[in-house]
Amino acid sequence: MSGEKNNITAPIRTTTGIVRNLTFLEHRTANGHPENHGRLEAVYRMLDQTDRLRRLVLVEARPAEEDEILLVHSAAHLAKVAATASRESTALTPDTIASAGSYRAARLAVGGVLEAVSRVADGRLANAFALVRPPGHHAERNRAMGYCLFNNVAIAAAYARKVLGIDRVMILDWDVHHGNGTQHIFEQDDRVLFVSIHQFPHFPGTGGFTDAGIGRGEGYSINIPIPKGYGDGEYTAILQALLMPLSAEFKPDLILVSAGFDPHASDSHGGMRLTPAGFAALTRCLLENAATCCSGRLALVLEGGYDVHTIGDSVKAVLDELSGATMSAVADIAATANPKKVIYALKRVVKVQRRYWKNLSRPMKIDCSGRTVHI
Repeated sequence: MSGEKNNITAPIRTTTGIVRNLTFLEHRTANGHPENHGRLEAVYRMLDQTDRLRRLVLVEARPAEEDEILLVHSAAHLAKVAATASRESTALTPDTIASAGSYRAARLAVGGVLEAVSRVADGRLANAFALVRPPGHHAERNRAMGYCLFNNVAIAAAYARKVLGIDRVMILDWDVHHGNGTQHIFEQDDRVLFVSIHQFPHFPGTGGFTDAGIGRGEGYSINIPIPKGYGDGEYTAILQALLMPLSAEFKPDLILVSAGFDPHASDSHGGMRLTPAGFAALTRCLLENAATCCSGRLALVLEGGYDVHTIGDSVKAVLDELSGATMSAVADIAATANPKKVIYALKRVVKVQRRYWKNLSRPMKIDCSGRTVHI
């Protein structure tokens, strides 16, 4: 289904910030590595080739302070990443490579995300998208992993709570891979609700339906592991059904998104079928949700997305929704979903999570491919 069919032009009504800095390109990985500087170059090229920058506010990135990184990471991990600045190339894991410029880029990425979230939290921006690298959602408290050095979104959530006075944060991770680092950092925390929709089985092998958190945080990790082959309709229907009842009960003050573009149909890192229209619909879902629960406070952070030929169009679709240039017809896109795929995911999520969330115990009614699906 094309973006033109599912989007209608709307007046520009919001102030959207972006984090962009050429220093992020100084994080260099090995030749042929999927997480390379060409990803972000493609996104920045898209920005320069359109008039989109006129509608966006540039948020100046700053290097994160050590104590900000230490909000979620150990001192030993920080020191290990910092030590890479003295070497041309360091393999922190077999697939997580740092260059001499990586530590500087990673600190600037964290700081840029914190600046964007600060401006969204205090109302200077309606929403924001931090177009940064290296990505972060696989980074654990004590180690780098899966191309990620510091966990940008997790640090932002902790910063929002401990520095900005935000009480509750919802994190949605739509990257094709489970955000193991983010979940583990907050799995005992009842003030951070982590929701992840991801391909399973797939790297890193975590994030099953029954993985719901620990202790005080039990019920605050909500995993939606799905097999390959889900597309725009299925993703939109599933998240549309879950996000509103969850946020109505949790009442977040801020929504953060780990926005990976590897669920795109052309991305070799996954087996999903999302298109730019699907990413736009997910963004519209989040905007509508944020408007009802947290005065619209929404910030996205770039994670994966390794097809340099499509990532620019996908990011463009998201920015157009954030800035109000387009408005996706969410219900129309959700209605194209395969009912069996939607039922598979939702029934299993609800079975696990209804013991924690009253709103998920209520009947759900979803229109899919001409059928009304009851969960």
